[in-house]
Amino acid sequence: MKNIVLFFSAIAFVLLTAAMLLTAGWTAPPIHSTQQGFRGLSMGQLSTPRSERLLKEANKLPDGFEKASATGDRATAVYQNVQVLKDLSADQFNRVMLAMTAWVAPPDQGCAYCHNVDKMADDSLYTKRVARRMLEMTRQVNVDWKNHVAINGAGVTCYTCHRGQPVPANIWFNEPPPRTGGAAATNDGFGHPTKANGSTAMSGNPFAPLDDKKSIIRIIGTNALPHGAGASMPSTYQNYALMIAISNSLGVNCTFCHNSRSFLGWTESTPQRVTAYHGIQMVRDLNAKFLDPLKSDLPAQRLGPLGDGPKANCATCHQGASKPLLGVSMAKDWPELGGATSQ
Repeated sequence: MKNIVLFFSAIAFVLLTAAMLLTAGWTAPPIHSTQQGFRGLSMGQLSTPRSERLLKEANKLPDGFEKASATGDRATAVYQNVQVLKDLSADQFNRVMLAMTAWVAPPDQGCAYCHNVDKMADDSLYTKRVARRMLEMTRQVNVDWKNHVAINGAGVTCYTCHRGQPVPANIWFNEPPPRTGGAAATNDGFGHPTKANGSTAMSGNPFAPLDDKKSIIRIIGTNALPHGAGASMPSTYQNYALMIAISNSLGVNCTFCHNSRSFLGWTESTPQRVTAYHGIQMVRDLNAKFLDPLKSDLPAQRLGPLGDGPKANCATCHQGASKPLLGVSMAKDWPELGGATSQ
């Protein structure tokens, strides 16, 4: 008898809750589905009016800057110790400096964030030395990685990652090795849900393959009857964690790049998979050439727990959007950041 009473009480509670929600004007948000791949295969991307609104708010463009003439005195003739932007006119150089102040420097510091205002040519501030490398990196991305950033002519600027902050919101560091004994032991670095790995029990550092050019991001065999043991379970977990992190970084699901009928097959994947492939190679290249080497210039508080420099991942630029800044190109208005990289 007691169980029957509890059963009907539970039903009454559910009905009462539903009635309260309906009378309060609650309605389920409309779900928008955008067809991404082949028809009939449910390869769509889902969104709601709220998620679209928040994405637009997070990707607002900064104020523009009046274009500068490429003619006239060179920056090297007007200013001392110009090491990267040697090809620019003084007007173009000034434009870039003003933009970097707005896009990167804290409002209360302005030019003083990178410069000794009493001696602008001085290199004593680490922020100035880092800024040089970031200018080189931005130019290299726009010139050498067009197969990723210029599919629609978008390109990148300092604002793409920084969004008005001196340090981009989405960077990562290598993590200490997991403990191997005692009650707090971990299982090869797994079993620790994080935002980056989608709250799963997979790798707590899903971006590790982006710091290792030799790491093979593949777990499915290429033969119908593969020989040998194949990919290990830790490698499988690591790669799945990376795929989850990439999906979160772009605000999409797996079918944005893959056809779930055959995750391996390139011919049945979307064109975005090719773009993503180049993106992975680009991030690896930038981490190796530009970002991790910054550890020699950065103060201790800007380094990771293992003393490594900050590194980029897909979210550093994308920040939850399938195209950074929702596909709007700022780079086309900044030829100063798309020229040949200094040697």
